[in-house]
Amino acid sequence: MTAHSAIEASPLVAHGGRLDAARRLFPDAPQPWIDLSTGVNPRAYPLPPLADEVFTRLPDDDAFAALDGAARKAYGAPAGADVVPGGGAQAFIQMLPRVFPAKRVAILGFTYAEHAACWAAMGAQVDTVETLDALAGADVGVIVNPNNPDGRSVAPQDILSAAAPMSQRGGLLIVDESFMDFTPEASVARFAQNESLVVLRSFGKAYGLPGLRLGFALCSRARGAKLRAALGPWAVSGPALAIGARALADQAWRTGAARACAGDAARLDALLTQARFQIVGGTTLFRLAARSHASRCFAYLAARGILTRGFAERPDWLRFGLPPNESAWARLAAALESVDGG
Repeated sequence: MTAHSAIEASPLVAHGGRLDAARRLFPDAPQPWIDLSTGVNPRAYPLPPLADEVFTRLPDDDAFAALDGAARKAYGAPAGADVVPGGGAQAFIQMLPRVFPAKRVAILGFTYAEHAACWAAMGAQVDTVETLDALAGADVGVIVNPNNPDGRSVAPQDILSAAAPMSQRGGLLIVDESFMDFTPEASVARFAQNESLVVLRSFGKAYGLPGLRLGFALCSRARGAKLRAALGPWAVSGPALAIGARALADQAWRTGAARACAGDAARLDALLTQARFQIVGGTTLFRLAARSHASRCFAYLAARGILTRGFAERPDWLRFGLPPNESAWARLAAALESVDGG
């Protein structure tokens, strides 16, 4: 198997963050690796000291209530909505097809592949569509907003307009807002009491703590009850409850992080443009760039210990996360300078 075919067959093209696979494919790459393959804030929320009982006791109702209050305020959820915590947005992506089964699912694409995979695994007919109007005939529609990987943004009013005909037929519109934290004005979380909406939020991306495994489904009380029953008791660990409640209540940190990431995104755009990439889009946590033979650039950067995110379906695309420090910025700049002649 050639290096390029090995990359295509590896988990590297299915998900970001697979440093174990990258190390196996590129054993001579310099250390430490710079992981730019995920859309995770490289400046993590500072972990607070935690009481021993967070680890030694099962989480109690007060801990869940504290997280609920912080998440409800941070996301702007209305009083009539349920805010269901779970083990990351991915946990809900996999759970929704089991809790709310459907025959036909339409997904606004090209987007995060796990939505289609999870619905198809439960026997649904899954169609990738290009317009909001094309969602109307499905039992379930899925919109990733802002979109991963190109950052496409759908206005809240347009999402509500798409949900209206689905609501009349008892359908469901899932809005995955995993990358919404730094652009809250575009969120539909404030309409989450709507019976036809389920809004997904990820904690780990904006707060730089994906290993904590925390996410939320915002929805009507009736749908929330079904999700909670499927999750069972203690669906979130004590440390995740404590850290999540503290971080979500910290508006000042979130404002500063949004500003810092926006500056880094602009800096990354300039660096990639200088290396003859075309900026396709992205969010303040990642940038999507196009270049002919991008898979070769992927391999060239990986051989230098820099992991990006490739797409088998879009061979000219690479997604770049934000470098974590000045050393990483310097290594990326040096690698991009020589990417054509290396």
